[in-house]
Amino acid sequence: MAEADAKPFWHDIKPIDKVFRPGSLPEIYASNIAEGDERYWVPITETVSSKPVWISPSKNMWADVLMSKSEGLVSRHYHSHPIWAYTISGKWAYLEHDWIATAGDFVYETPGEAHTLVSYKTDEPMKVFFVVSGPLMWLDDDGNTVGHYDVFDYMKAAREHYDAVGIGADYVDTLIR
Repeated sequence: MAEADAKPFWHDIKPIDKVFRPGSLPEIYASNIAEGDERYWVPITETVSSKPVWISPSKNMWADVLMSKSEGLVSRHYHSHPIWAYTISGKWAYLEHDWIATAGDFVYETPGEAHTLVSYKTDEPMKVFFVVSGPLMWLDDDGNTVGHYDVFDYMKAAREHYDAVGIGADYVDTLIR
């Protein structure tokens, strides 16, 4: 039998009938999260934006793709909870470390760390998939706390942006789990 005629090994396996337990919510499936309609990118500064893909108010967490279209300072912050990062494109680093992340690189950020996130000039924008837990504390040049940004600030910014660009503030609700 030719390979094209062969059935996949799972062809006769019966799917589970009751996928979700009572009260549970469906998964979020999003294809090509680093691409698509620019209106889904929530501006943070003139050159930095974020595309939310999952939000958990109850855990004070979110997952997003952070994008910087030019070289420069992205943010200076401290976090008291862990953060995970996977580089999709471009080049970025923390001035306080000796590594530079490029496409395919993974970074685990430990709780209790302060750093200065910068993006480098490359042919592609810096796009990094982040899972952020807990608030980010914004820092001044001397490392003093000057503000914070948590999941509630993120949802507010996203709702305002989506409302302004015609997507609708309720789009944020589709990302909440």
